[in-house]
Amino acid sequence: MSRLNYGEQFPVLEVPAVGGGMISLPGDLAGSYGVVLMYRGSWCPYCNAQLGAFSRAVDTLTEVGAKVVALSVDDEETSAALVDKRKLRFPVGHSADADKIAAATGAYVNDDPHYLQSTGFILAPDGTVRLAVYSSGAIGRLVADDVIGFIRYVTEHPAAR
Repeated sequence: MSRLNYGEQFPVLEVPAVGGGMISLPGDLAGSYGVVLMYRGSWCPYCNAQLGAFSRAVDTLTEVGAKVVALSVDDEETSAALVDKRKLRFPVGHSADADKIAAATGAYVNDDPHYLQSTGFILAPDGTVRLAVYSSGAIGRLVADDVIGFIRYVTEHPAAR
């Protein structure tokens, strides 16, 4: 399993979306900066804090030209409850196949119980990776304010792209 690096095309992934339909990556984020948040599950307090912070920052993320999606191995009912509880304002995928996503992205996987560890990506509008954050445990993840600052920086300094 290899990690995704700067400039690599984000792999095509599809996961069911809370409320119906599919989240198709990177296509659903095309034309905008994309933030992909893979979270451990609704039971994880660190994931709850991260997702809540990104939801509160959606307006600013939109201003800088970014869209956010999140996904986990949680089933639809559990994921829908999390969306409602945290008032998440971006698409959330459920029932993700941890092994398939790990093989495609290099995300760490917990064996028992079986879930994806926190992994985050910032994608350029063309779907290429601009930043990847891999965590092997509960902490170490993208922060909404840092993502906003990063996107502002790369859009204001073309050489940084």
